Amino acid sequence: MALFDLPLSELYSYRPDRVEPDDFDTFWRATLSEAAAYELKPELTAYDALLPGVEVQDVRFSGYGGQRVAGWFLSPAAVAGPLPCVVQFIGYGGGRGRPHEWLLWPAAGYAVLVVDSRGQGDGDTPDLPGGDTPQHSGLLTRGVLDPEQYYYRRLFTDAVRAVDVAAAHPVVDATRIIVAGASQGGGIAQAVAGLRRDVRAALIDVPFLTHFRRATEITDAHPYQELAAFCASNRDRIEQVFDTLGYFDGVNLAARATAPALYSVGLMDDVCPPSTVFAAYNHYAGPKQLQIWPYNRHEGGETFQPPIQLRWLRKLLGG
Repeated sequence: MALFDLPLSELYSYRPDRVEPDDFDTFWRATLSEAAAYELKPELTAYDALLPGVEVQDVRFSGYGGQRVAGWFLSPAAVAGPLPCVVQFIGYGGGRGRPHEWLLWPAAGYAVLVVDSRGQGDGDTPDLPGGDTPQHSGLLTRGVLDPEQYYYRRLFTDAVRAVDVAAAHPVVDATRIIVAGASQGGGIAQAVAGLRRDVRAALIDVPFLTHFRRATEITDAHPYQELAAFCASNRDRIEQVFDTLGYFDGVNLAARATAPALYSVGLMDDVCPPSTVFAAYNHYAGPKQLQIWPYNRHEGGETFQPPIQLRWLRKLLGG
């Protein structure tokens, strides 16, 4: 995939008008207040991952609607804390995986809470959708005709609650919580940074769930293609779809975020096109830095990105 989006000189200044519902903040206050009525009830069970240098716990907690969400908690063995903690969100279609996949953060002296994505991965966290609205394949259109029923209302709420689980863990320094993820995970981290003011930092790589309408107009790649296909089949409901998406658009959430953020973007990314990432980045309200990968697609910086993140966090957090 060659360069296909706006020139870099235009991307730097690409700051489209935000289109958001008048009751955006009211919607999210009510959603999170409703979720807070359910006790977190975190269950932390020691798990033998055959990794003697790392303490591993299987995690379960109450997310949206009190539904149980799975996760992994890893921390360096024999370290009492308090430790900074990364709350890690997952890409589209994936789940929490296995503990050995998440050794970077404990190896660097951090705790990490890996949050499962409901209805994705290997099914450790099932989704319980409400309503009988139609959807295309995948989860991007599940409940998309009604913001109250939309899938990402539940997923974003789970993610916000996960920060509370991390903050309450006995080895975690609640003042040094970092939200992180790539693709869908980056979009979730961006959303959490916009929905709560107490995270210390956000690592937002090649974020999905951002600038939806433009994404559907300039790429045929999945998952945005799911939205385009839905709109093609529901010609009379297109504005209804984008009215719903306004509550979940990363551009609107970034505009409310205040934590320092490190973004990344691939200039040849046809899955999450560069202009959609720049749209959110340029609206991001907190301190920010952007790592650009000129010849990369949706893999972004891949193995080159973590050292940049670790160096950035060391400078931000000290030590």
